[in-house]
Amino acid sequence: MNLNRIEDIDLTNNLDKKEYKKKLKHLQYELLNIQQYLLKNKIGLILVFEGMDAAGKGGAIKRLTQKLDPRGLIVHPISAPQPHEKRYHYLHRFWRKLPQHGQIGIFDRSWYGRVLVERIEGFATEDEWQRAYDELNAFEKALTDEHYILLKFWIHIDKDEQWKRFIERQQDPYKQWKLTDEDWRNREKFDDYMLVANEAFQKTDTHFAPWVLVPGNNKNYARIKVIQETINWVKQELSRRGLSINDNNENKDLQI
Repeated sequence: MNLNRIEDIDLTNNLDKKEYKKKLKHLQYELLNIQQYLLKNKIGLILVFEGMDAAGKGGAIKRLTQKLDPRGLIVHPISAPQPHEKRYHYLHRFWRKLPQHGQIGIFDRSWYGRVLVERIEGFATEDEWQRAYDELNAFEKALTDEHYILLKFWIHIDKDEQWKRFIERQQDPYKQWKLTDEDWRNREKFDDYMLVANEAFQKTDTHFAPWVLVPGNNKNYARIKVIQETINWVKQELSRRGLSINDNNENKDLQI
């Protein structure tokens, strides 16, 4: 991982609309090609999305999946565990949601809730969230030692951009559903989330399941960055496993 802390993210990164559309089209079709290759070789792809409220996780996931075969992917929006899920180990509900070999599973929020929101809100004891780092690493190692490729994204925006997006959602009748009282409450703990997120990166950024920290103030840049990093990581992991996928040479100039 190039970045180790949220403070290292360059939130001034920008991509204009014309360049964004050009890159998006080519990268989406390259990702479709990868999806078919993963299906053929029975390798599952797991993508984790974390980040501040209104950072653009949903928008990035939408562009990531736009051209893919919907029969081969599933997106899991993760919220607080249901009462029946609390009867099991906290990772149980995530094991049940894993994609089949050859399919893509996307987690909008994830098992990192144990060391993020559950830690901050006191839903997990200190002993529970302290030992969770090793549990999460072991969980991800078990997956990637088998037939899965795993990549984790943290999309970040600053406080001013978050405020701007909150107000936009509040005033737009088609976006009001995205804004909740909990979002406003979480905003008051913005700095706390940065602190615990940095600790999570430090303790769970591994060579088999790395974190990618994405500047999110410019939505165009963030969306392209997510797709590009996904493609690059899948190719790298396929190569490590002795597999290769044909490169589309015309996309060489689409890196950001």
